[in-house]
Amino acid sequence: MSEPVAPRIAVVTGAGSGIGRAITLALAGAGTTVVAADLDIDGARATAEQAAAVDAPPVVPLAVDVADPDSVVALAGAVTSDVGVPAVLVNCAGWDRTGPFIGSTPEFAQKVVAINYLGQVHVCQAFLPAMVEAGRGGRVINIASDAGRVGSSGETIYAGAKGGVIAMSKSLAREMARHAITVNVVCPGPTDTPLFHAGVDENLAKALIRAIPLRRLARPEEIASAVAYFASDGASYVTGQVLSVSGGLTMAG
Repeated sequence: MSEPVAPRIAVVTGAGSGIGRAITLALAGAGTTVVAADLDIDGARATAEQAAAVDAPPVVPLAVDVADPDSVVALAGAVTSDVGVPAVLVNCAGWDRTGPFIGSTPEFAQKVVAINYLGQVHVCQAFLPAMVEAGRGGRVINIASDAGRVGSSGETIYAGAKGGVIAMSKSLAREMARHAITVNVVCPGPTDTPLFHAGVDENLAKALIRAIPLRRLARPEEIASAVAYFASDGASYVTGQVLSVSGGLTMAG
């Protein structure tokens, strides 16, 4: 009698709310053991409780500050020693506040870049060596933004950071291909999350919704569906790609 196949392990940063929570629940619902990592450990625990309520595989909540390389290294150590080497890595932690570029401070720019770009670099640096050594291939899905593809007024620094994520992911996809690790990017458009409502002026939010051909914000679950595809066996021959999930707000190739 053959041994049962152990479930895959995934790590999702920014899993304490919004898109990260939806991604965690989608992966867990598909039978994956997920580490829900977030600066907000209470939010990560709440995500784990939601997964438990629907009888999904275990979701393990762990704290991490992606802007702090030492914190990310500690997370990687805890995951590999206590849970296992992940097969799926999802970089979803992010932060922004809208406002004009003129008048923005160096401190604001450093925070945006540290979380949205360098945070993803730190996570990949911390986890990929063990994934390569395991020799089982894998999936990296980085969450960027349509702001990084086409620009976004009021989000110039954020757009630059997310554009960096896209470029980094394409280069990393080339390096990781020899190890059967794919690297892809999901670019959400405006999405109904706490971050959106906290960081976007009400008038700007209304204008964005009017500009979206589907005339509504995305639901976090719709972004999660795109991530679940890239994490699946069905995407084994897809790497270095950027998928916009924006309701048609952007249609650039």
